[in-house]
Amino acid sequence: MADLLIRNIDPGLKERLRQRAEAHRRSLSDEVKALLGQQLAPADERKGLGTRIHELFAPLGGVDLELPEDQFPEAPPRFE
Repeated sequence: MADLLIRNIDPGLKERLRQRAEAHRRSLSDEVKALLGQQLAPADERKGLGTRIHELFAPLGGVDLELPEDQFPEAPPRFE
């Protein structure tokens, strides 16, 4: 594998990276690799939040909801 050296990183950014790495129980280097991998993944591999939530709960089955009828008036009120 190749090495990558990044100089002059803002101290605040480095601290946020360190905190994120600690939260994920990874080294700073592993956290940066994970972030780069996520951001540079092909578009079809990246999933939106809604898709990820659906995939998480899909094994539990679905629920059919009865939606109430439209309760809005036919025409919007006029303010003259």
